[in-house]
Amino acid sequence: MVFNTGATLLDAIVLAVVSQEEQGTYGYKITQDVRQILDVSESTLYPVLRRLQKDECLEVYDMEYAGRNRRYYKLTEKGEAQLHLYKIEWKNYTSKINTLFEGGK
Repeated sequence: MVFNTGATLLDAIVLAVVSQEEQGTYGYKITQDVRQILDVSESTLYPVLRRLQKDECLEVYDMEYAGRNRRYYKLTEKGEAQLHLYKIEWKNYTSKINTLFEGGK
């Protein structure tokens, strides 16, 4: 993608990815799902996950998988509300940009 991805957009994308799994999902899968949309590294995404957890948008729990603990992330009510706000803002933003690109004012 030729456009810069700011922290807010990355937060919104991560929340959207996590929201697709009702029971939560683990970090590596989040990374893979986000990479289908953006070219980002794990070292970029794990701080985002920690920040969203600190902001109480994500809750974290560990579960055993193949003899190891796997850390899962799940949206909280606050995270769901934040994602809802991001979706509204995104629709408004893209609508204005699309109007401009299509020759409108």
